[in-house]
Amino acid sequence: MQPRDTYTGPALFSYGFRPFFLFAGLFAFSVVPVWWLVWRGKVAILSPFTSIDWHIHEMVFGYGAAVVAGFLFTAVPNWTGRMPTRGWPLAVLLAVWAGGRIGMAGLLPVGPIGVAVIDQSFLLIVAGMIAREILAGKNWRNLKVLVPVTLLWGANVLFHAETLTNGIADHSRRLGIALLIFLIMLIGGRIIPSFTRNWLVQRGATRLPVAFNRFDGLCILTGAAALACWTIAPLHAATGLAGGAAAVLHVIRLIRWRGQDTWRSPLLLMLHVAYLMLPLGFASLTGVSAGLIGPAVSAHVFGIGGVAGMTLAVMMRATMGHTGRPLAAGAALTGAFVAICAASLARAAGAGVTAGGFDGIDLSALLWTLAFGIFLGKVAPWLWSPKAGPKTAARNRTGSNA
Repeated sequence: MQPRDTYTGPALFSYGFRPFFLFAGLFAFSVVPVWWLVWRGKVAILSPFTSIDWHIHEMVFGYGAAVVAGFLFTAVPNWTGRMPTRGWPLAVLLAVWAGGRIGMAGLLPVGPIGVAVIDQSFLLIVAGMIAREILAGKNWRNLKVLVPVTLLWGANVLFHAETLTNGIADHSRRLGIALLIFLIMLIGGRIIPSFTRNWLVQRGATRLPVAFNRFDGLCILTGAAALACWTIAPLHAATGLAGGAAAVLHVIRLIRWRGQDTWRSPLLLMLHVAYLMLPLGFASLTGVSAGLIGPAVSAHVFGIGGVAGMTLAVMMRATMGHTGRPLAAGAALTGAFVAICAASLARAAGAGVTAGGFDGIDLSALLWTLAFGIFLGKVAPWLWSPKAGPKTAARNRTGSNA
């Protein structure tokens, strides 16, 4: 039996997705313009880390970790049947996350070791809280989610260890991105075909997504091998071979989910398009190992297209569903997702494409900021406001179930 809901505090801290999706969006919107100014030499950062290390770390362990926390603190109660973490524990955890961002920016007088202690504690606490809920709910099959989350914490610890010993991060930067991509392979492979199946069944379709089977396991294992090779030796021929194999398998996996039949539902189609960025990223590993493209291409196809694209789509959908609003993207949110995809392509082009004195890096930063600005303008009020009333919830049930 579901426990009785007695929460009476602020709506923002009534569910895990609310504070972490809101502050992840605010952070993404604000930090990339700052990075662009740093990249162009217009401002200097106080961070004890190199500007590139700071940028990559904050995208992965700042923005990415916040979205992972918001998703898990929302999904785990559904898996376990227990009440969600809410109120002051969420507020304290958000403060820990914010402390990491302030420390990484060089605004705390604690030194690199002090920053490391503060920053790494967020994911460690998240993993511990999620483990407690899964074990208390005896939801053993979802314990596997703890593995990539714990590894993500380990990658953050490795980042700080690398910078303290070598002055710059190398393997840990790629490992952090790789683990977020692995989470997308794992969780995306669960929610995308499920949402697609439900939507197609409601419309009387007979050709439905293929259920998870050994082929999906092969895709995940091959993708994990390619990501491991990329983390260790991004320029090695073995990385290119593994990336090519993973690209082919994940394209087939995506086709089996019937995304091509969801074009009438932009909110659902977004998930399929975001997942498409994974095989594109794997394919880029082949190009990098062959010397055809630069190493930064893979990181940004995975990071902007895969991670930002998927998290933006998931944040939209989860917020709509859990605040009682219709599952329909509308023109504004569809435009935000298109802007993220375009930002990924522009950043992959990089300085090689210029127009009017601006190159692909400039355009990518502009499109990214535009995407998250639209997201905040539309979704932020839903996150800090109470759940919509029965009339809106009824429209949600009878409307577009994308």
